[in-house]
Amino acid sequence: QVQLVESGGGLVQAGGSLRLSCSASGIIFSINAMGWYRQAPGKQRELVARITRDSSTNYADSVKGRFTISRDNAEKTVYLQMNRLKPEDTAVYYCNFQWGSPIGRSSWGQGTQVTVSS
Repeated sequence: QVQLVESGGGLVQAGGSLRLSCSASGIIFSINAMGWYRQAPGKQRELVARITRDSSTNYADSVKGRFTISRDNAEKTVYLQMNRLKPEDTAVYYCNFQWGSPIGRSSWGQGTQVTVSS
């Protein structure tokens, strides 16, 4: 069974930085894309950043220039470096792996809280 474990969340003042990590355990193969999503209270879950097998990336407009996603294929780990954090970045952050071939699968982490104080 695949399990994604996130770490690195916490409380930080506006303007500060955090680095989130998400590592996969279990039998997981053909990882096509890794991503970070977030969900603030009363809002829908939204894509924050995504990185594909060939390291192509895309970001939500609200985080461009402040957040950077990266991956370590060998370690089955994805990172999210978050700089110049704003109170509106406060949310639960979830990682997602899209993997498997020929049948595609999607796995989610349990979420990690990020709180940015003003």
